Amino acid sequence: MADDRRYTTSQLVEMLQRCNIRPSVQRVAVLSYVANGSKHPAAEEIYASLSQTFYSLSRTTVYNSLHILAEKGLVRELEIESGCIRYDMAPQPPHSHFVCRNCGRIADMPMPEGIAAIIMPEYSVDCVDVFLKGFCPDCRKLKSQPITNISTI
Repeated sequence: MADDRRYTTSQLVEMLQRCNIRPSVQRVAVLSYVANGSKHPAAEEIYASLSQTFYSLSRTTVYNSLHILAEKGLVRELEIESGCIRYDMAPQPPHSHFVCRNCGRIADMPMPEGIAAIIMPEYSVDCVDVFLKGFCPDCRKLKSQPITNISTI
């Protein structure tokens, strides 16, 4: 789970090199965006943000970078919403994700260590994706407040 740790550029370069990935400026930037953010971004979000700094960055470069990062186990692909792949750092303790139905915020939620072995001991589970949906604390507060400024037509 995210632990408010920030990865330095040299740490990210080292991670890429350990996985035999050439640490281009663009790959480091994509990995940094996923590693140092808390938003579980989609590829388009990453592209939109990084293209403000890297003017020659293409969508293809972002998608190809994410593909190799996922293939080598540095990031995880999450399909929380149908048809929308989001990304999370892979080397983390097991955790689930909570999605707010109102604002769309995605938050990491703790999950017991070894949950798969407890539930399905006869299987060899290498990935567990648990997604909880509801209303985040901020949206719950908004939802519980009475609407007092309704104009009639």
